[in-house]
Amino acid sequence: MSKRVLIVDDEGNIRRMTRLTLEVAGYEVGEAANGPQGLDLYADGSSWDAVLLDQRMPGMDGLEVLRRLNQGDAAAPVIMVTAYASVELAVDAMKLGATDFVRKPMTPEVLRGAVAAAISKSARRRAEPSDEVEAPAERPRIETMTLNGFEIIRPTDVAAVRTQTGEHVFVVLAPDGTRSQVLVKIDDEAVSYVERITRRQLAAGNSFWAAAAERLLSDYLWDQGKIPPAGKLSLKEIDREQLILAERWDK
Repeated sequence: MSKRVLIVDDEGNIRRMTRLTLEVAGYEVGEAANGPQGLDLYADGSSWDAVLLDQRMPGMDGLEVLRRLNQGDAAAPVIMVTAYASVELAVDAMKLGATDFVRKPMTPEVLRGAVAAAISKSARRRAEPSDEVEAPAERPRIETMTLNGFEIIRPTDVAAVRTQTGEHVFVVLAPDGTRSQVLVKIDDEAVSYVERITRRQLAAGNSFWAAAAERLLSDYLWDQGKIPPAGKLSLKEIDREQLILAERWDK
């Protein structure tokens, strides 16, 4: 049976391109030109396997649609589609239940990969055993999110740091299910710069740099939609926001 995907986007050309791309891949597709139409078509969510939800729409924007979806039983994973990504948007969307993000403009490969990854991740989570007797009063805090179909896996058994060299190791799950190890090297000059500005010694193996390394990797997956060449990145610069974070970082 074909998987069903609902597209909610106010741009007709984007909906057509998205629909054709997914139909070629074997999906059954529905379309909504705005938030209220999307809510009507979504109904209780039982008919859909995934939702592609545009963030910037006139009237009711994507976050408001997402909030209303989750007032009911939003079983289908919601993939936020945006050309204007920000940390604030990601946090707000994650609080409302979105864990998957796709950047506009997107290639057919990225689009199909993101949808397949979202559906697969949703199925994995439903299959996981739960010890809870009753449903939690609030949506659980989300540990990971998928960017263009790529998910950074962060359990302690696969994420590591080589303190001697300041290399942080992550595992990235690609849309096709393959896993790749990515190494993020913390440049000595970046460490020295933070120490000089903040007057704090945060060694390259510190958890601050682990967070900065993951952010760098997330930005790359978001901007490029692919695994870094040779599975390696180098963190050479720290922005003002991260400097402020470093000043307050609990060692």
